[in-house]
Amino acid sequence: MSTVLAKSYYTKAVSEGSDAGSIKGGLSPTDSTVEVPTLGAPVSSQKASFWRRPKHELDSIATQPSVFDDPETLEKYRPPEVWENSHRFDPSARWTWREEYRLVRKIDWLIMIWACVMFFSLDLDRSNISQANTDNFLKDLGMTTNDFNLGNTLFKLSFLIAELPSQLISKRVGPDIWIPSQMILWSFVSLSQFWLSGRSSFLATRCLLGFMQGGFIPDVILYLSYFYTKTELPVRLAWFWVSNYLAEIIGAFIATGLLKLRGVGGKAGWRYLFLIEGGLTLAIGIASFFMMPPGPTQTKAWFRPKGWFSEREEVIMVNRVIRDDPAKSNMHNREGLTIRMIWNILKDWRMWPIYALGIVFMVPLQPPQTYLTLSLKNLGYTTTEANLLSIPSKVIGMIGLLVFCYLSEIVDSRVIVTVLLQFWALPLLVALYTFTSTTSPWIYFAVVTLVAGFPYVHPIQVAWASTNSSGVGTRTVSASIYNMFVQAGGIIASNIYRDDDKPLYKRGNRVLIGITVMNIFLYLFVYLFYKGINKRRDRIWDSWTAKEQQEYLENTKDKGNARMNFRFAY
Repeated sequence: MSTVLAKSYYTKAVSEGSDAGSIKGGLSPTDSTVEVPTLGAPVSSQKASFWRRPKHELDSIATQPSVFDDPETLEKYRPPEVWENSHRFDPSARWTWREEYRLVRKIDWLIMIWACVMFFSLDLDRSNISQANTDNFLKDLGMTTNDFNLGNTLFKLSFLIAELPSQLISKRVGPDIWIPSQMILWSFVSLSQFWLSGRSSFLATRCLLGFMQGGFIPDVILYLSYFYTKTELPVRLAWFWVSNYLAEIIGAFIATGLLKLRGVGGKAGWRYLFLIEGGLTLAIGIASFFMMPPGPTQTKAWFRPKGWFSEREEVIMVNRVIRDDPAKSNMHNREGLTIRMIWNILKDWRMWPIYALGIVFMVPLQPPQTYLTLSLKNLGYTTTEANLLSIPSKVIGMIGLLVFCYLSEIVDSRVIVTVLLQFWALPLLVALYTFTSTTSPWIYFAVVTLVAGFPYVHPIQVAWASTNSSGVGTRTVSASIYNMFVQAGGIIASNIYRDDDKPLYKRGNRVLIGITVMNIFLYLFVYLFYKGINKRRDRIWDSWTAKEQQEYLENTKDKGNARMNFRFAY
C-alpha cells in the first residue's frame, strides 16, 4: 500500500487540499542545516470527489515527498548503479503538474495504447473458440460438451503451468523481447487450428495455446509498472482490460462475417476464423518488437535514433515513479531471479489471502459466460443471432469494469468494491436455478446476459496483488502466482457445467450459488486480515521514537512487505 515515513521526516504539514502549499526542508530540527528543494503538497492529503480527482495548479510543484528527501533514508533507498535508470535519478529534481500531466498523456499514447492492442490480439485468439462453437464446431470434429470442457481445462492448466516460467524468462531477457516472441509463437498455434481434424488435434492446440499465452498478462503488467505510479496503474489496468471486452465485441462482428464462409473451398467457417485472426496476431507480434522499448530511459534504437522522450522527460519519469515506490529500483530489467528468491516469495504468507481470492472469485460467473453462445444456440437462435446476442453482455461488462475500477480508487478500498461482484452474481444465479424448460428464451437471455456481463474486478485484484508486493522481483513472482490461482479457478469453473446436466444446468447452478456465498465470507476474512496487520504495525511504529525508527530502517533485515513501515492495501 505505502511506505510510512519516519517521524524525523516532517516538521510541518501542508494544509489539507492546499495545492499551492509546499514542504520546505521536511527534516527534524537537528538536521535543519540541510536544504531540501520545495516539494509539492502530498496528493494523498487531498480529498477526491466521486466524479473527479483533485485539480492542481498547473505551474505548482508536483514532486511528491519521499524517503529521498531525508539524508538519512536517502542513502538507505538510493537506487544501485546497475539499475537501468540510475543515471536519471536525482533526489533534487522538481517538476510541475503541467509537465507531469503532459508526460503521462505521452506515456499513455506511446506505451499504454500498444499494450491494449497486444491484449486485444491475445483475447481474440483466446475467445474465438466460443464463436466457433456456434458454427457446428463440435459436430464437425465429432466431439461432445465434455470434450470441449476438457479442452478448456487443458488450456487453463497449460496457461497456469507456463505463468511462472514465462515471468522468469521475461525478467531475464526483458519483457520487450519476450512478449513479442510469445505473441509470434502463439499466433502460429492459433492459425494452425485451420487444420484441426478431430479431438486429439483440438486438445493438442489447446495445450500449446495455453503454454504460449501463459505469463503474457503479468509480463505486461510488470512492464507497465516501469512507467506508472501505484495510483495510476489500477485505472490503466481497467482500460487494459477494456481491450479484452473490445476484442470480444469486435470478435463477435468479425465472426458473424467469417463464419458465413462455410462451404468456401469445402471448409467450415470456423476454420477461416482461426486462420485470419491468428494471422492478425502474427502481424501485431512482429510490430511489437518495434513498439516496446526496454524502459523509460531506453527508447532510442536504430529505427528510432532520437527516442521517444527528452532528457527532462526521462528525469521526471524515473523520479516520480521511484519516489512513489523506492522498491522499483531493486532489480534492473534484465536481471533474473534465483531459486532462493523465488522460494522466499512463495513463503510470503501475507500474500496468501489474495491468492485464495484468485482461485474462487470468478468461478460463479465463468460457466454461464463460457457457455453463453452455445446456450443461445441450444435455445434455437441461429449462428448469427447467437454471436450478435453475446454483444450486450460484453458492453455491460466493459462499463461495469470501468465503473468498479474508478470506484475502487475513489473509496480507496479493494475489498469493498471487489466483493460487490459476489452480490451481483447471487440473485442472478438463483434466478437461473429456478428456470425451467418453459421459461421464455428472452427472459433466459436477459438473465444470462447480466450474469455474463458481470463487472470484471480482476484488474483491481491484479493491482492489489502488485501493491501488496514490494520490489520488482517480488511483484514478478507474486503476479505469476496470483494468475496461476486465477487459472486454477478457471479449471474448476470449466468442469461445473457437465454434459448430463444440460441445457438448464440445475446441478451446476446450485454449486455456483454455494461458491458465491462462500466467497462473501472469504472477502470479509481478507479485509479483517490486512486491517489487523496494519493496525498492529501502526501501534508498534508509532510507539517508537524518531531515533528508534531510524535505527530500524538502517539495521533491519526485513524486506519488502515484511518491513514494519509497510502498509497493506485492503
